[in-house]
Amino acid sequence: MSKTKTTPLKVAVIEGWHPFDVVGFHALFRSIKGIDPYHQAVENWAIDCAGMRKKYDVLVFYNMNQKMTPECDFCRPALEAAVKELGDTAGQGIVVLHHAILAYPESAEWTRLVGIPQRKFGFFNEQTYPVEIAAPKHPIVKGIAPWEMFDETYTMDSPGDGSEALLTTAYEKSMRVLAWTRQHGSSRVFCLQMGHDARSWTVPQFQKVLGRGIQWAAGRL
Repeated sequence: MSKTKTTPLKVAVIEGWHPFDVVGFHALFRSIKGIDPYHQAVENWAIDCAGMRKKYDVLVFYNMNQKMTPECDFCRPALEAAVKELGDTAGQGIVVLHHAILAYPESAEWTRLVGIPQRKFGFFNEQTYPVEIAAPKHPIVKGIAPWEMFDETYTMDSPGDGSEALLTTAYEKSMRVLAWTRQHGSSRVFCLQMGHDARSWTVPQFQKVLGRGIQWAAGRL
């Protein structure tokens, strides 16, 4: 883990299954100050050839794998073990971004991670909706004014016990809670429903919330 507040955070950006704009997504993470992002497939994160999995300051999940059944047979045990070990590394933060909230619907561990007991969902592309600040004193959203967002939305239950809502919306084609924090074992967890493509990644408020969420998860806010 990082030793000082000036050392860039080592951030694993973990991807899988769902296609996305690679150039735009990498540009998003290059634009966030104070982090050193390492993009990787979820299988590479789990198998961990370099022995780095427990040394990252923050894990940012952007995968939407529905089953833990990679093509290589030896990947599945490693992936199942890695998911079960989430929260075991003291001080390692976790960020669950956009469609990663929907990953592994049959995994009890992933359900506990995101804090939504029933993760059945619907979705709507290209929606414009209002974003409200639910916890104005929380360091992730402090000083940010409500704004209008253009993004893909999900319709699903709100996070349950143990979660603090930071951003909400009353938009009927969206889940009510858009961003929340919780604790998973020894890890701070920040979940953010937003972030489908470059039209959301380039929104200043989104960038600020994501950047602060990473810093908060690492214990720097």
